Amino acid sequence: MFRGLFTTANATTAWAIVESDLRSGRMAKKSVNWPVALRIATHFNERYSASVGTRSLDILHVSAAKALCAVEFVSFVGRQRTLAVAVGLKVAP
Repeated sequence: MFRGLFTTANATTAWAIVESDLRSGRMAKKSVNWPVALRIATHFNERYSASVGTRSLDILHVSAAKALCAVEFVSFVGRQRTLAVAVGLKVAP
């Protein structure tokens, strides 16, 4: 994967990989049911914020994944990764 600074060239390459994964079916676009995700986020905030140190966007990303019934969660953010594991998601990479 990418090492060091995230450059424009790296961003272009990363987006090309996302598009390829969408075309191949490895990834799929989904619409989030935001009322459900926000209810989940409220629970996660109350249960985990103090101990994990999660911030609003960390919680929203993980709660959106749970609202979509995701099994895997990809993140490079430590707080998101910790929360995702705590709520039962398999975290990559």
